[in-house]
Parts: sequence; structure tokens; C-alpha cells
Amino acid sequence: MKASEIRVLSIEEIGARLEEAREELMNLRFQQATGELVDTSRLHYTKRLIARLLTILQEREQAEAMEGEA
Repeated sequence: MKASEIRVLSIEEIGARLEEAREELMNLRFQQATGELVDTSRLHYTKRLIARLLTILQEREQAEAMEGEA
């Protein structure tokens, strides 16, 4: 999911996607620990997705705080 696709989502939708991504990362880590993980690039992709979601969520929160101050 690209940043431009994430920016279209609402804060609630971003939060839901973030929870899903965190659960997926946890499952991937368990698979890696047990030796079941075949596609290790999914770990990297999922971590980056979480970072993108958090970054855009933080940008929105800062924008709301700036609007509240003005």
C-alpha cells in the first residue's frame, strides 16, 4: 500500500489497517521462529507498512493540533 493510498483513508481506517499489520507482523515472526516462513520479504514489507501508517497518522494528529492552536 502506497502512502498516497493511505492518505485517502480516514483516521479510523488507518487505525484498523495498523492493527491488522501489527497482527500480521506478529504472525510472521512466529512463522519465522518455527521455521515455517517461506517469503521472508513479507517481514520487511510489513514493517515498512506499519511505519508508513504511523507516519501518516502522526502527520494528521499534528495537523489537527496546529488547527486547534490557530
